[in-house]
Amino acid sequence: MNILVINAGSSSLKYQLIDMDNEALLAKGLVERIGFTGFDSDNFSQKVGDKKVSLHKELKNHKEAFELVIKELTDPEMGAIKDMSSIGAVGHRVLHGGADFTQSVLIADDVLKAIEDNIPLGPLHNPANLTGILACREIMPDVPMVAVFDTAFHQTMPRRAYLYGIDYKYYETLKIRRYGFHGTSHRFVSAEVAKMLGRNDLKMVICHLGNGSSMSAVVNGKCIDTSMGLTPLEGLLMGTRSGDLDPAVIGFVAEREGKSASEMITMLNKSSGFIGLSGGLSNDWRDIIAAAKAGDERGKRTAEVWSYRIRKYIGAYAAAMNGLDVVVFTAGIGENSSDARRLALEDTQWLGIELDEKRNAANETVISTDNSKVKVLVVPTNEELAIARDTLEIVSALK
Repeated sequence: MNILVINAGSSSLKYQLIDMDNEALLAKGLVERIGFTGFDSDNFSQKVGDKKVSLHKELKNHKEAFELVIKELTDPEMGAIKDMSSIGAVGHRVLHGGADFTQSVLIADDVLKAIEDNIPLGPLHNPANLTGILACREIMPDVPMVAVFDTAFHQTMPRRAYLYGIDYKYYETLKIRRYGFHGTSHRFVSAEVAKMLGRNDLKMVICHLGNGSSMSAVVNGKCIDTSMGLTPLEGLLMGTRSGDLDPAVIGFVAEREGKSASEMITMLNKSSGFIGLSGGLSNDWRDIIAAAKAGDERGKRTAEVWSYRIRKYIGAYAAAMNGLDVVVFTAGIGENSSDARRLALEDTQWLGIELDEKRNAANETVISTDNSKVKVLVVPTNEELAIARDTLEIVSALK
């Protein structure tokens, strides 16, 4: 079965078409600037094997974007399939499922209502995800569709991990709690590690490190804690997000600079993290570490704070799990930066971690020494494949 995986943003649409008979990628593409006019650059790109196509198309809405996607996927020369009937199901990435969803689900009217109800928890992403689903249903009304939630994997957390120390009424009335994100990636990677090591009884810390970063503590395949919270702002230092900080900072700065709460949240999301701490140097880890190696104080302090927080979370999660078997690095920085992994594991020998410098520099899968009590792995994530697998499982059960 061919499954189309969709990740809809407010003005963008990412997609992959995967043949689930052998989990082969047939096509991947991106539509940008949906709803924009008057631009000159190409805003559509698609790759099918060695074939690449780029187009400039002004698209009024997501429906027109989906029509373009289907048109290009079925193009006789540059496409991947003969016609739309070759698509057996669609899997949609949805950011926030709140506490309503602990797993992926077949999309029906009640699911759409729940996604809408959770818009206050995911105000930037859920409306876009919902728009994408509705547009896709309009173009492909008879094709079964599945919602895969970023938050679902983390819903196994016990209340001691997800409750905040504020008036309990805000949990009861406003659903304020830790939800966590990147759950599809954490779930995929934890399953891959269990398969690689031939064990399901593992205590592992997963480090999903990219422009947006999160960590999770996973015991026997289930999440017991994660670094992101009500929103993706909490936790590690990220490209433009502050991560953990004293909440009083918001009021302190707002009073002295005349900023509103909304402006403060925007600042913490858009101009903090790497870009803020480095004094505007960059929001890209590659620039930060290059500057640090060159002796630039801005790069050095940013790299130090970033890696220190990762080490703190590793230690905290080892305590929460009462042990540690595996540390896993994944996502853009985690998979590709040996410097990032080395810094993140400094002074962790007391945990039983021994990093093999040569293996790490070579980006091998196992980067710990043979004598290390805790295995350290580098495992590529594949959220699209995880979405496709869930979609296949759910749709197959309908037959």
